[in-house]
Amino acid sequence: MSNPTHHFNDAPLGQIIDFILPNFHDKHRTQLPELIAMAEKVESRHADSPACPKGLATLLRKIYDDLVHHMMKEEQILFPLIKSGRGPMAAAPISVMEAEHDEANNDLAQIQQLTNHFTAPEGACNTWLNLYQGTKAFAEDLVAHVHLENEILFPRALKGEQP
Repeated sequence: MSNPTHHFNDAPLGQIIDFILPNFHDKHRTQLPELIAMAEKVESRHADSPACPKGLATLLRKIYDDLVHHMMKEEQILFPLIKSGRGPMAAAPISVMEAEHDEANNDLAQIQQLTNHFTAPEGACNTWLNLYQGTKAFAEDLVAHVHLENEILFPRALKGEQP
C-alpha cells in the first residue's frame, strides 16, 4: 500500500478516520486469521526444518487479539470523540493508543526476526511463500496505519482541528 500520508496531510479528520476503518481495521481483521492458519500449517508441516518460523502462529494470534481490542477502543471511544470535534479531550486515550502502537511495532520486529525478514528458504512450499508474502503485506499495512494515526490524525485532533 502506498504511504497514505501524502493524501491526508490536509484532509479533514473525519475523512482520515473513514479511510482507516475499511483500509486498515477491516483489512487487518481479514488478513490475520488467514496468516495464522498458514503459519500453523507451515509450523506443523515443517517443524523439522531449521528455517521453520516456530512461534509465528502464536505471535500472529497475539497481534490479532491485541489489534481486535485496540481497534474496538478506537472505533467505540476515540474516533467518535475526534469526529465530534472533541479531539483535545482525547489526550488520555491517544496516549494509550500510542503505547499500544509501540507494542505492535515491537511485535513486527519479532515477526521480521522469525521470518528472516520475510525471506522463505530455498525450495519453500507455496503456503510458506504465501505466508511470508502475506505477513510482509500485513506488516507494511500496519506500519502505514500506525504512521497515519500517530503522525497525522492524533496530533491534529489534539490541536483541536474540527472533523
